[in-house]
Amino acid sequence: MNPYVIMILLSSLGLGTTLTFASSHWLLAWMGLEINTLAIVPLMAQHHHPRAVEATTKYFLTQATAAAMILFASTTNAWITGEWNMNSMTSPIASTMVITALALKIGLAPMHFWMPEVLQGLDLLTGLIMSTWQKLAPLALIIQMAQAIDPFLLTALGLTSTLIGGWGGLNQTQLRKVLAYSSIAHMGWMIIVLQYAPQLTLLALGTYIFLTSAAFLTLKMSSATKINTLAMTWSNSPILTSTTALVLLSLGGLPPLTGFMPKWLILQELTKQNLSITATIMALAALLSLYFYLRLCYAMTLTISPNTTNSITPWRINTTQNSLPLVISTTIALGFLPMTPAILMLVT
Repeated sequence: MNPYVIMILLSSLGLGTTLTFASSHWLLAWMGLEINTLAIVPLMAQHHHPRAVEATTKYFLTQATAAAMILFASTTNAWITGEWNMNSMTSPIASTMVITALALKIGLAPMHFWMPEVLQGLDLLTGLIMSTWQKLAPLALIIQMAQAIDPFLLTALGLTSTLIGGWGGLNQTQLRKVLAYSSIAHMGWMIIVLQYAPQLTLLALGTYIFLTSAAFLTLKMSSATKINTLAMTWSNSPILTSTTALVLLSLGGLPPLTGFMPKWLILQELTKQNLSITATIMALAALLSLYFYLRLCYAMTLTISPNTTNSITPWRINTTQNSLPLVISTTIALGFLPMTPAILMLVT
């Protein structure tokens, strides 16, 4: 694709998200979401592969449905209250429709069925944008109207997403589908604490973005899309494989890695709110996710053939890819747990 076209599309992505962030009017927020969707569709279909075209079509239909629901809900609310302001979302029907549409946009269970299939049809860089940047605008809207949403509905969405995100990734062999179910589980953790501590939702979102960026960029560097491909990576690059295993364990929330920080703080907040049973279910659901991350680590580090490979330089990956974003995201994904008190001071 022409670099000028890519620059225009990426600028439109930024414009759509910024417009949604800055809006307090439902029509402006809807317009930002639409700009976002229309900007990423050409990026998804740029390889002209049948699988990519299929994924693009599924994504477009899903996002168009969610956008129509948002427009219908905001119009209904304006009809009842006479205002288009987001803070005046007083109609329970309209607020339920909006949260359902936004949950469909970010892939919360049980509206998650499109996400693994769409992510599987994309290349890793576009999948990275889909898993991180495309979730910012809908999550900003959910955070803005969190107080108008039924707390039971938010808790149900969070619990369902965490359980399905952990359960669905157990039998996957495609790495992009594993990361899709990982995304669904992480969204559940963010949504369930939203009504009690929105700053923890933002902290979990920032941590998730760095962890997922590190995971996608390492897979891009090693050109791995299936689990059986991971077994070959140790011979090519032991250091990259070691950091990949640590990044996956950090995604699973294993201490002393960075991914433990948001899960620990969210469980602590849920316990403070006398939701011990909910916190217990969330912790058990995290074990499901940790299992399939451990499965990937096992494939990378414990299934190596005793024979050396026949390649000329088995210890080096010859690549022209820029590794600076990978280094930054991996460093943050692995070593920021000791910074927890300072980060808490910033977000609270």
